[in-house]
Amino acid sequence: MAQELEKLRIDKYLWSIRLFKTRSLATDACNAGKVKLNGQNIKPAYAVKVGDTFQVQKGIERKIIKVTGLLKQRVDAKTAVQFYQDLTPEEETQAYKSAFNMPILKRDRGAGRPTKRDRREIDNLRDEWQEE
Repeated sequence: MAQELEKLRIDKYLWSIRLFKTRSLATDACNAGKVKLNGQNIKPAYAVKVGDTFQVQKGIERKIIKVTGLLKQRVDAKTAVQFYQDLTPEEETQAYKSAFNMPILKRDRGAGRPTKRDRREIDNLRDEWQEE
């Protein structure tokens, strides 16, 4: 099933451990400077070695990944977790998750655009929620 290798391209590795949905998205991330090794941008053809530590930015999410094994092909999520170690600090993970837990403010259909007064109330609610 999962076969270990000596070297592997970074874009293929990020795809095989399920960090990116497609290999082309992993390649685009490398080309855009979203994947770094020791603070330096790396190209998609960079040969990954066991023990390397990468910083990967995917949208607003940032991860620090340490390579613990190399995969020949993409595998299921439970198996993929065995081939990397997530070193992302807990504070960053919580900050990323809290962005998605923000309450959604909806207005009644047909109510039109918010007035200045409505906008101030909405802003006050958001400020109160972010302080908590």
